[in-house]
Amino acid sequence: MEDLCLPKDALFLGFDSSTQSLKATVLDSNLCILTSEIVNFDSELPHYKTKDGVYRDSSVSGRIVSPTLMWVEALDLVLQRLQDSKILDFKKIAAVSGSGQQHGSVYWKKGSSDILSSLDPKKSLVDQFDQAFSTKESPIWMDSSTTEQCRAIENAVGGPLALSKLTGSRAYERFTGPQIKRIFETQPDVYNDTERISLVSSFVASILIGKYACIDHTDGSGMNLMDVKERVWLKQALKATAPDLEDKLGKLAPAHAVAGLIAPYFVQRYQFNKECLVIQCSGDNPNSLAGLTINTPGDLAISLGTSDTVFGITMDHNPSLEGHVLPNPVDPKSYMVMLCYKNGSLTREDIRDRCADKSWDVFNQYLKQAPPLNGGKLGFYYKDHEILPPLPIGYHRYTLENFNGDTLDGVTEHEVKEFDPPSEIRALIEGQFLSMRGHAERFGMPSPPKRIIATGGASANHSILTSIASIFGCNVYTVQRPDSASLGAALRAAHGWLCNRNGGFVPISCLYKDRLENTAFGSKLVAMVEDDKLVAKYGVLVKKRMEIENQLVLKLGR
Repeated sequence: MEDLCLPKDALFLGFDSSTQSLKATVLDSNLCILTSEIVNFDSELPHYKTKDGVYRDSSVSGRIVSPTLMWVEALDLVLQRLQDSKILDFKKIAAVSGSGQQHGSVYWKKGSSDILSSLDPKKSLVDQFDQAFSTKESPIWMDSSTTEQCRAIENAVGGPLALSKLTGSRAYERFTGPQIKRIFETQPDVYNDTERISLVSSFVASILIGKYACIDHTDGSGMNLMDVKERVWLKQALKATAPDLEDKLGKLAPAHAVAGLIAPYFVQRYQFNKECLVIQCSGDNPNSLAGLTINTPGDLAISLGTSDTVFGITMDHNPSLEGHVLPNPVDPKSYMVMLCYKNGSLTREDIRDRCADKSWDVFNQYLKQAPPLNGGKLGFYYKDHEILPPLPIGYHRYTLENFNGDTLDGVTEHEVKEFDPPSEIRALIEGQFLSMRGHAERFGMPSPPKRIIATGGASANHSILTSIASIFGCNVYTVQRPDSASLGAALRAAHGWLCNRNGGFVPISCLYKDRLENTAFGSKLVAMVEDDKLVAKYGVLVKKRMEIENQLVLKLGR
């Protein structure tokens, strides 16, 4: 009989290496938070001179990277803080897992496996990895410089829909395959000097186990290189990307599998138990899916971070020219479906700074001041090249004539140069979520959803959550903490430990069945649908929004 209980005194550690910070969360055996730490890259590691955790290359349109060593130094710092806090007994950590910003890639120089396997516990990690990478700049998900490479990979397998059917997504500029192809084509010396290519998630796992870790199935599906049904590397995509690529990528593994034991470096430097398991690390959105306990089709999650994402689960893989299908990180029999928007929190902050005196309080006052539907004012705000829809940097504002919310008959739009501040702020918020709803419906996600669980930094903003409820037509919930990715990584550490102890996969819900509200994963209702007529009017407005968006794509789209 399966034993589905965690050891009474065991602890589980989850990391999240995101765009702007590294977070660590520790859960106890009751799945309650013992402690957490965070390192913000810009403010706490200023010597890397990043802005929002990245470098924007002004010499190459759309090229955005991060310094790989910064992620290493952040791991040093967060572990040191956990040790200095005296709250955490590292010997009690039974398992560790991690989350990494999806699609980002790390290029290990030839000979770096020897560095990984012989780390000196008397020295920091950052002092030992300075010469470990064939390029010190990691391409990340914000990059949009690989359009040419995307088209080449799609053409090699029969077109964008064929690639989507095979890998779960058409080719996207931020995906790792096109990024690798661009490095091979523009920096062949870097590619040839590389012995292993890791995703950010498997990079974290590699450091933790002291050898190259596998890429997991879920994060691996964000590369345009993996057969999403068979969960093996897709030979024709590898061939279209770069030579000898399979050797550089290594093997794939399920997200719940054990990557290895914690490396001796961490046992000696921080007093980890030498039997501590490292569970395969995965992407940030898959970890958020776990951390939000999304288990059944019909529920949707909206993550409001540097990027905004909408995701849920399905039993089927239906290829599409937009959106993504990934193996579910906590259930091998189902899939995760996801839409991703590049213009999330940084764009909201840009409008706040320009229109609301850099104050969220003023921002929220203006949002409430402008009425729902915004008097027919629609806005499209792209501080960075957008993924969905594929539009370049630019802000576009329209007023709708003869719009009453009941019908689009007789409604015409006129582009204008500016709105007053309250209208600008409501146009931004309504625009972002009208776009989400329109694309979610087009992608086949539930409409309306049974419920939405909101996470990420902006999920603490009640005014925004109220707008989500009205636009999607369903109640909105939040969890105790907005950092669902590191929380999900800690939960996945416990899940992987349990699967390993039982000799095979067990449902993750076994960890919290019948007691979810007594754990760190309980959710609370924060915004209700209060006006069904308003929901219906938003349903009309979303059609107009998508109509104008399609026109912009035809005119300006990449």
